[in-house]
Formats: sequence, C-alpha cells, structure tokens
Amino acid sequence: MTDKTLSEPSATPEPLGFKALFRLFLRTWPYLKPNAHHIGIWVLLQIVSLMAVSLTAVMIYDILNNKIFIGGALEPAQAALLLLDESYVGAESLTDAQRLTVRNRLGFLTAVGVFLNTLVLQIAVLNYYYTWITQRINQQLRVRMIENAEYLSLRYHSHARTGDAIYRIYQDSATITAVIDNVILDPINIGSKFLLALIIVWLFNPWLGLVAIGASIPIVWLVLWYTPRLQRLSQKARQSSSDLTSNIQEAFASIRVIKANGAEPLVGARFDHHSRVALDAALRLRLEMVTMWAIVAIIGGVSIAAADYFMADWTISAEATWLAGAVTLVGFAAWNLGAFQVASTRNQEFFDWSRGLITKWSFMQDMAVGLDRAFFLLDLEPEVADPQTPVPFPEDLRHIVYKDVVFGYDEHQRVLNGVNLTAERGTITAIVGHTGSGKSTLMSLLLRLYDPSSGSITLNGIDLQSLAIADIRTHTAIALQQNVLFATSVADNICYGTQGKSQAEIESAAAIACADEFIRELPDGYDTELGERGGKLSTGQRERLSIARAIVRDTPILILDEPTASLDAETEGRLLSNLASWGRNRIVFLITHRLSTIRGADQIAFLQDGVIKELGDHATLMSDPDGCYRQFVDAELGPTNVAHEAQSSE
Repeated sequence: MTDKTLSEPSATPEPLGFKALFRLFLRTWPYLKPNAHHIGIWVLLQIVSLMAVSLTAVMIYDILNNKIFIGGALEPAQAALLLLDESYVGAESLTDAQRLTVRNRLGFLTAVGVFLNTLVLQIAVLNYYYTWITQRINQQLRVRMIENAEYLSLRYHSHARTGDAIYRIYQDSATITAVIDNVILDPINIGSKFLLALIIVWLFNPWLGLVAIGASIPIVWLVLWYTPRLQRLSQKARQSSSDLTSNIQEAFASIRVIKANGAEPLVGARFDHHSRVALDAALRLRLEMVTMWAIVAIIGGVSIAAADYFMADWTISAEATWLAGAVTLVGFAAWNLGAFQVASTRNQEFFDWSRGLITKWSFMQDMAVGLDRAFFLLDLEPEVADPQTPVPFPEDLRHIVYKDVVFGYDEHQRVLNGVNLTAERGTITAIVGHTGSGKSTLMSLLLRLYDPSSGSITLNGIDLQSLAIADIRTHTAIALQQNVLFATSVADNICYGTQGKSQAEIESAAAIACADEFIRELPDGYDTELGERGGKLSTGQRERLSIARAIVRDTPILILDEPTASLDAETEGRLLSNLASWGRNRIVFLITHRLSTIRGADQIAFLQDGVIKELGDHATLMSDPDGCYRQFVDAELGPTNVAHEAQSSE
C-alpha cells in the first residue's frame, strides 16, 4: 500500500474472517517479540498462582465441611500442609481439641496465603509487571506509526484528516496492548481456570462434564453468529470517534476564524452532532455485546440448574465420587454437603470462565478493527522514498534544471504541465504568477516533498530522485510564509533544526535578515524567550526571524516563500541587498507577489497554466506591452503606475 491511497474506502469494510483475524493478531508479534520473555514469565507466575489457589480452595472446603464441622480424620496431604502429626490421620474421628487446632492452623495459613497471593503476588508484582510490559509495547508501536506518518509525502497529508491520524496513533494503537491482555494473557489465564474447573467437575462425576460440554455447543454457535455483527458495529463506532477527534482538532486549529466570524454556536452544534453520533455508535456496539452475553448467561443458568439437580440426588444417596482415589488427595471420596458445594461452585466457575472467554472474544472483534486501522497507517509506504544507492549531493552546485516537469495532486488535475527552468549559481530567481498557479508546488518538488509525475529536476545533471532525501533537505534552506516560531529563546528559534551554530553565526544570519537591530532591543537580546508561536513579535519581525533561520543553515540552495510580505519598503530594500551579496555563491528562489521584491531578481519566471510562460529580468519582461508579466504588473499596480514602471525600467 502506498500513500497514494489517501484514505480508506468510504463503505464499511467487510468483516474479518477467522484466517484474517489470525493473520492480523499475528502481525503484532514483531512488537511483542522483544518482550516475549517478560510475557512468558508473567503467564507462568499466573498459572502457578491459579493452580495453587484452586487446589488449596478445594482442600479448604473439605477440611471445613468434613473435618472441622463433622470431625472426620484428615487426609495425609492435609495433615502435612497443616504440619500435624499422624494422630490426626489415623484416628476414627477428631477430638474437640484437635478440631480447634485444625481450625486455628487453617485460619492462619489461609490468611498468610491470601496476603502472599493477593497483596504481594497479584497486586504488587503481577499487576505492576503487566503494566510495565504493555506500556513498553504500546510505546514502540506509537513511535513506529508517527515515524511512518512523518515520512509520507505531502500528497497524503494534504488530503488526510489530521484528527483521523491522531485517533489512529493515540487510540487505535492502544489495541496492541489490549491484544496482550485480551488475546494472549487473559485467554491463557481464563482458559486455565476454565479447564481446571471442568477437570474437577469431571472427576466428581463424568455426567457433570457432559452437561457442561453439551451446553457449550449452542453457546459456540451463538458467538459465531454474532462475530461479524460486532465487527461491523465496531467499525462504525471507531470511525465515528475518529470523525469526532477530527472535528475537535479542526475547531481548535481554526479558533481565530471561528471567533472572528462569531461561529461559536455553529461549531458547538457541529460538535454536539459528531459527539452524539459517536456515543450512539459506541452504545449500539455495547448493547449488541450485552445481548449476546445475556443469552449465554441464560443457557449457562439452565445447565447449572440441571447439574445441581443431579448433584443433590447423589448427595442424598451418598454415592461415591468418580475416580475417588484421585480426589481423596484433597478429600471428598463420597458425595456429601461439602462435595456438593465444591462441585456446584466449580460448575458455576466453568460457566463463569466460559462467559469470560466469550467476553474476551467479543472485545477481540473491536480490537481487530482497531488494529486494522492502526496497521493501515503503518502499511502506507512513502510515495517519495530514497533510492537504494543514493548519489552524493554535488559538492560544487552550479545549476538546477527543471525539464518538462509535470505534476498534479490527483490524476485528473495537473498543477504543472511541462515546466522548463534553469537557475544558475549566484542568481536570484523570482517565481511569479497568479494565486494557485503552482509557485509553491514548484519549490516543493525541489525539496522532494513530492515527486514529478513526469519530467525531471537535476542538480549539476544529477537527477533529484537519485539523491538521498535527507541530503537534499540538508542542503536546502527555506523560509515559509507561515513564519512558525516556538516558545523558546530568539537564538534557539534562529538555529532551530540546525546543530552546532555559534553565537557569531546566529548574529550574522540575523544581521543579513535585518533582524539584529530589533533583537538587541528586546529585554534579553538573543536570550529573550518568545511567547507561543512568537506572539510577542510583530508579523514583520517574525518574517525576519524566519529568514534568519534559513540563512544560518548556510546551504547552497535558499527558498524564500513571500519573505517580505509585511516589511516596509526601506527594510525590504536592505534585506534584498543583503541577500544579493550573501547569495553570490548560492542559488536563491523567491516566491512573491511584491513588485519591489521581484524587481531585484536576476531572472523572473512567470508561471501560468502549468508552464513558464515568460522568463527574463524585470526590464525585459516589462518591455513587452502584451506580455503576461506586464499584464500581471498591470493588475497589481494599475495602468498609470505600470506605464511609469515601464519607463523607469527602460
């Protein structure tokens, strides 16, 4: 899958079959593998704890009901556990004093066992250990997802909803930890209890086991019927929640526009709608789960009632338990009240753990949908990728050539339709054209934020796609129109993304960008902390800091996108003069609408209808009264000023 696949199909995907479910959960293995030994240790500790607790519980039931209450002799294993001598085993019945001793020792050992198992092993060790394991795995998946998303081309990010990506990375990725819990650890834990309860019930009487197994047949059929329904509802619920996240993200990103237009009620109503849709979808999924669980509980209840009827009859007649020799290791050689209670409890547990497994299975359907959405983002392969054997970036960059470059954001609409342009070292090239003509796109191709659909861009004759992406962007500096600044110091903002720059280099870049003077007037100069997004500065000051950030990188290619839109004429003139001197050994591109900025360029490329319509310096292009550039200037300045401008150029 490539990032040309901008989004998932709008139609609800088909439910996953068992093979697809298995393959999907199997894909989590690379993320589980580094922690597999920790998972194994956790499972082993859980099984040991379960077996010890279950067998001890059966033994305690027998000691309470048949020894302490009735006075029957202890079994050898029971006497050994309580550290009592042979007199408690061989006697026909226990004395009152012996029964009191058994009671006291059993109470003490039970208290110690509960403390060690519940407070120490389960809470202090296993719960913390489990949290540590799952969060490590979730962290690894989230990092992989964000890294992959960052390497996708802007073609994907310009179409994908940011909120959807956020939901996938933050929420859908969390399903991998739920996989450990609901697909691996809990099923092992519950399955062990389920089998142990079935074995104990079977040992008391095989008919009890047959009743339990018989009841499982309609339960399994019911679960299979519900599975695709749960997946479809989960898909709707997660998509609705993703839409809600996108709505929240868009609202906060557009807060200035919302307030300026008094659109708060509209935004609130839209949020309320998305929130209700998400809530309804989630409740519909939970209702379907609860309905399935209720039907399973009814089937289990009928089976438990039938089993209790048979066990009551065997208890009244004091029949021997099946395989009494095995059972008498912990007591209950014959059916009595204690045997009835133990067998009934274990039969109840069998169906409780059955419902537990079914609950996990229903949650697994929701997790499978979440995993599928998370892996969708991981499966997207960057459209713009490094070649297998990148060519080194030219040490002495002499020229950049666009040859027959064609590009469109989709297959049906071209932005560039055969662009040809050459930029030589030591020159400033102004890219001019009407809004939407593709000026920024032309520079984005140079940065390999996109790749041309056809044609080529070469540096010293080397195809841009033969170079490593990191090399291209390391050797290219850009000052964007957005002027993004951060809540750090002025110096840190200037050298953002550039390592190892000295204070002198930072100040030199600021001087070229005509920013040094106002920076020194700030309270702490270059150490002044800026507010969020540079809120303490004017728009023109932010522009100059953005240009200084590009200059300090000292790269052979410099791209300035509307660099002087908010500068006064005097500051703009000084800045362009500084750039002309600084750029003698560099290739500089300007994207601008301001005539005062354009006039100083060595060549002007007028972009229209996806091609370079005219190319030349300002005077040459102004000399053609019917030229595209002349008409562009006419539209900007008006006919009277254009005539004066043409005479000045001559």
